[in-house]
Amino acid sequence: MKRFPPLSNFQSRQLQICELCTRQVNHLTKHHLVPKQKDGKSSEKINICSACHRQLHHSFSNKYLAEELNTMTKIQTNPEFRKFLRWVKKQDPGKRIRVRSKNKKYISISLW
Repeated sequence: MKRFPPLSNFQSRQLQICELCTRQVNHLTKHHLVPKQKDGKSSEKINICSACHRQLHHSFSNKYLAEELNTMTKIQTNPEFRKFLRWVKKQDPGKRIRVRSKNKKYISISLW
């Protein structure tokens, strides 16, 4: 006989809204507006879906995120990321989105 999980488990799986793309998803991740590597452990955090989170970190270096994209408004108005947001809003929230980074822009490379 197939058993179903208790009702309380279903109640905890309510849909949540991503603060960037506004899609309703099952799970959100916390994004530090200033990356932890750049002393952002105590910085403000936003709740975003995994697709938005992965796309941010695939597209921009932590240095660029810390210096240039350190507010939700700056992220949403960035031309490169706005293009992704327009596209991802049309995608099925239950489907895992594959992120691609053509040329990871704004990478800072230090030789020392």
